[in-house]
Amino acid sequence: MKNIRNFCIIAHIDHGKSTLADRILELTNVIHTVSKEPSLDSMDLERERGITIKAKAVRIPYYARNGQDYILNLIDTPGHVDFSYEVSRSLKACEGAILLVDASQGVEAQTIANTYLAIDAGLTIIPVINKIDLTNIMLDDCYLQLDEMLGIPSEDVLRVSGKLGTGVPELLEAIIERIPPPQGSPDEPLSCLIFDSAYDSYRGVLPHIRIFAGSVQRGDRIMLKSTGKVFEVDEVGYFSPDPVVGQKLGAGEVGYLTATIREAGDVHVGDTIISAKHPNTPAIPGFRHPQPMVYCGLYPVISNDYGKLTAALEKFQLNDSSIVYEKESSGALGYGYRVGFLGMLHMDITLERLKREYELMLIATMPSVVYKIITTKPEELYVDSPSKFPEPDRIDHIEEPIIRARVIVPMEFVGPCMELADSKRGSLIGMEHPDGKRVVLIYDFPLAEIITGYYDKLKSVSRGYASVSYDLMGYQPGDLVKVDILVKGTKVDALSYIAPRETASTRGRALIHKLRKLIPRHQFEVSLQAAIGKKVVAREDIVPIRKDVLAKCYGGDITRKRKLLEKQKEGKKLMKMVGQVEIPQEAFLSLLKLEE
Repeated sequence: MKNIRNFCIIAHIDHGKSTLADRILELTNVIHTVSKEPSLDSMDLERERGITIKAKAVRIPYYARNGQDYILNLIDTPGHVDFSYEVSRSLKACEGAILLVDASQGVEAQTIANTYLAIDAGLTIIPVINKIDLTNIMLDDCYLQLDEMLGIPSEDVLRVSGKLGTGVPELLEAIIERIPPPQGSPDEPLSCLIFDSAYDSYRGVLPHIRIFAGSVQRGDRIMLKSTGKVFEVDEVGYFSPDPVVGQKLGAGEVGYLTATIREAGDVHVGDTIISAKHPNTPAIPGFRHPQPMVYCGLYPVISNDYGKLTAALEKFQLNDSSIVYEKESSGALGYGYRVGFLGMLHMDITLERLKREYELMLIATMPSVVYKIITTKPEELYVDSPSKFPEPDRIDHIEEPIIRARVIVPMEFVGPCMELADSKRGSLIGMEHPDGKRVVLIYDFPLAEIITGYYDKLKSVSRGYASVSYDLMGYQPGDLVKVDILVKGTKVDALSYIAPRETASTRGRALIHKLRKLIPRHQFEVSLQAAIGKKVVAREDIVPIRKDVLAKCYGGDITRKRKLLEKQKEGKKLMKMVGQVEIPQEAFLSLLKLEE
């Protein structure tokens, strides 16, 4: 065990984590063919968007300068705030972390957030300035920022180029010297943490594990601590970076096992695997559960695909344990699920993966946050969907979730960033000046304002230089109302939304105007209304298509034409009473784009 080192790479998005991981794998001969695409970012979406979505574990054999052989277990983590749960899971399986800072960008918001996660997890941090091969680097500023913002002295900081490999051998030696070996005894009963998992059609669930005590090999009987279910191990192994079958996994090692676990719901990330011979072995503490920030409804376009969606979500949750879901039904869309995500990018990526990996055609409703409603009784209700809101006369007041955001922005863009924050109902809490070039703005925002295009607009007003990270602070009362959308007098619950009273009518008018263009014309008049309670605040009508019933009349008495027109008039009345209005998928997506 003294020759094992478990570490991860943490940084802000696009600071070169995957590139550095590739250079480490290349220098240690784990990979031999150098590709333009990052080796650990194997998912199509990761390569298309240039971001890491899934944390990847890989075992690296390393012969150190002191003449000893070591095993390095590296976990490459995502950098975007929406995937911070992936980072927290990775930290639990490690003893150390490489903190990467881009030499041309400096310390950014997610750098700070991920550093605090690592400190809270008790990890040894190796600070590294990356991309020193660029011409526009600001080394002195990076040293100053690391010292003033994170308390890291400059003599501890290493300098590397992940692209060229400069300084990477020295970094590998620093990992051996600075990061402590794992603790735990191989002679104690088995105790290992599930920090990730995947599903294989032939072998069932594959838990990715970090062993804290004991050992596991083929033929052992294991127990899942949370459910008490017992399985027999078929195979153990590790990632290099593809799965490699091994003989045995001992204390301190990272790898995977298979035990023909067929039910996706049996395995939970954060659960402890123990030996069936020692059922009283305690669970590994300190693993936090995800806290969804954004909820939306997911419905199959083809109603018969509901069972397929159910199976897909079960398997997807193994690979991404930060989503939560429950059954939901809608009058307009049928049966589906209410799904919780960590943010808007997380929601976007999840929808895309469900469509690609499980071949599903899905409709997503307007994303919303969890509101706390105090009723007149009084009772506290936590509601994640506008359709679940009680009637207005039963509501005493509504409280909305508030987040504390740290926005790091260059001095010249402070004004536009503050104007944007004011338009999003932000409250300035404080300002910090870590160096002469940048300002840290600390704001409290309603979470609902952040999920509707704030991140994109921040990048726009700051020319891409601003960065943001946030934490949930709690709830505070707000003057909020529910806006119902009525199509031909019938509420379409999937189009309802919650908004501040002062902007609710304006948004209602904009949505109705957009819907009028999206919903196709019918042979009867279709009224579109936005209503707050029983008060209609906006209305537009879709004019009917007139079918030319006289086209077949080439002559004859006027009474023939009048008879056909009367018949058409009666038909129109009947249509208006019983006719159904089809709402296309674009109408539901239009709510997302109202902010543009």
